Amino acid sequence: MQDIKRENTENQNDHTLVIEGRNAVLEAFRSGRTIDKLFVLDGCQDGPVRTIVREGKKHGSLLSFVSRERLNQLSQTGKHQGVIAYAAAYDYSEIDDMLKLAEERGEDPFLLLLDGIEDPHNLGAIIRTANIAGAHGVIIPKRRAVGLTATVAKTSAGALNYTPVAKVTNLVKTIEELKEKGLWFVCADMDGETMYDLNLTGPIGLVVGNEGEGVSRLVKEKCDFIAGIPMKGEITSLNASVAGGILAYEIVRQRLSRQ
Repeated sequence: MQDIKRENTENQNDHTLVIEGRNAVLEAFRSGRTIDKLFVLDGCQDGPVRTIVREGKKHGSLLSFVSRERLNQLSQTGKHQGVIAYAAAYDYSEIDDMLKLAEERGEDPFLLLLDGIEDPHNLGAIIRTANIAGAHGVIIPKRRAVGLTATVAKTSAGALNYTPVAKVTNLVKTIEELKEKGLWFVCADMDGETMYDLNLTGPIGLVVGNEGEGVSRLVKEKCDFIAGIPMKGEITSLNASVAGGILAYEIVRQRLSRQ
């Protein structure tokens, strides 16, 4: 029981807005607010709830059917009416917006793709690095990854106001589509070729893996380069945001050297 309560508290603190009740959730969808997660009472089939579920599917919200006990644990008001929604702290962008931004700047596209980053502090730090490194946007998956929460916004130190973030259903498919538009992809792996020996100029997508397992096999197979970061100490792994920052600035260094 303690684990459930702790998870509940962390989730609530992590999101800017927890929306409870059928009318409130419906109005949130109708107003265009981005709903990251939608919790619905399992087995409830009345009209308003079916409408909410339909809206959630249409807008790509992560939908979970849960018990009344679980809803009661998540509820802040005790009046959830069988529906609780977690709204994103910031609106998401489209990938086309990122490519347009690169075109407007007269630069080759430089995107960061995050494969299952679950720690909001890591996501916020990566968005901050992306902004400072001049990346044109950050792409995250809908499932098994943190969204644009209040903690992410705070950790980004304001970068979220300037760096577009897109949320996609399938990261592998997104990479394939971007390859058709001329992008190359690189990800980090301790067994990869030393990053200094790779040509990381041109239109590029940098893939950063999650905190525990790194880049997933299917995503790694789609990458054109596997970059190894030289490590001289006894510890042989890096925090996800640190690894992303090191590779991002190697890309910056190579771009500057080609000017």
